[in-house]
Amino acid sequence: MGYFRAEEILPTHIIEMIQNYIDGENIYIPRKESNKKEWGSQTLIRQELADRNSSIYTDYKKGYKVSELAAKYFLSEKSIHRIIRDMKNNN
Repeated sequence: MGYFRAEEILPTHIIEMIQNYIDGENIYIPRKESNKKEWGSQTLIRQELADRNSSIYTDYKKGYKVSELAAKYFLSEKSIHRIIRDMKNNN
């Protein structure tokens, strides 16, 4: 996340108003609700996680133990249990 210099994009009276609340500090201005993006919408991570979870569930149905799956996929046993439960509920 980059930043912009306020004096390059905001009118002076707006800068002066903001300085009444916070002077010389960095602030975060959140996106408008209408411009918010879903997590992972700009990368392939959602599909990668779905593929991984599908592989975990397939291995589970093949007879792998939860402890083996946790070691194989570098996840906690609790995470493996959650993934298996979610996959069962979605099928």
